[in-house]
Amino acid sequence: MHARRCRAYNKNVSTSILNADLHCHSVVSDGTLTPEELAVRAKANGVELWALTDHDEIGGQDRALAAAHANGMKYLTGTEISVTFANKTVHIVGLGFDAHDAQLVAGLHQTRGGRSERAQEMSEGLAKVGIHGAYEGALKYVGNPELISRTHFARFLVEAGVCQDTPEVFRRFLTEGHPGFVPHRWASLKDAVQWIVQAKGMAIIAHPARYGFTPNEEFALFTEFKNYGGEGVEVITGSHTPAEYVVYADMAQELDLFASRGSDFHSPNESRIDLGTLPWLPGQLTPVWEALAHRIQ
Repeated sequence: MHARRCRAYNKNVSTSILNADLHCHSVVSDGTLTPEELAVRAKANGVELWALTDHDEIGGQDRALAAAHANGMKYLTGTEISVTFANKTVHIVGLGFDAHDAQLVAGLHQTRGGRSERAQEMSEGLAKVGIHGAYEGALKYVGNPELISRTHFARFLVEAGVCQDTPEVFRRFLTEGHPGFVPHRWASLKDAVQWIVQAKGMAIIAHPARYGFTPNEEFALFTEFKNYGGEGVEVITGSHTPAEYVVYADMAQELDLFASRGSDFHSPNESRIDLGTLPWLPGQLTPVWEALAHRIQ
């Protein structure tokens, strides 16, 4: 799936017109481009404010900051922390934090722990249905072995001709109830939010429509998130439909949350939306970058 361009959302209000892309991934986690290549692509697509948000990892932050400045962009530090909530994996984006904060660094290292063992179990599950060598195959796509993930397995299964594209891999193999799925216990919501907040950053619920929560579960997520110090929600993201933009714009207003915008870009051949090509944030919302102006580099 090739990344498409999209800039058409308008709710008949003025818009917060800043081309900020505050959610994407590099080879440091499960993206296919280096931080430097992402910066070049972001600049080419008109991004003015950028953040690299690798999964449970901040090892690419110094490179991303240098690449942003080399390409004339402003930068916010970023990461995306995996959390277990209501027996599902939820992602919390952190922005504008101190990337050298000892407690945050230690917490992310702890969260990454266990991925290798989980990957071995995934490979064993796939072997039971005749797909052998999946762990070794997935490793070819891994920039950081500590962060081997389902995405790396998906790329191997496409290369091996088992599936035509990565969405088919997830439908057939790597989701609950299918071969190759192995759950993982991630950080707690409280820990993830507090790691970010005590490192002087802002915690943001990533792509909330993706989780498939009931209204009660989603209310519990947002309520606990705010109680722990979370302040933002992704409204405009590559994972949301135009109807979901409206739902979460309204929720941001109702719950007094700052609004974020990010493509969740991973790869030119896999991502739904290209870097910097999302619709604008609706103007009635307060963007996260206004609250984080003092943290922009």
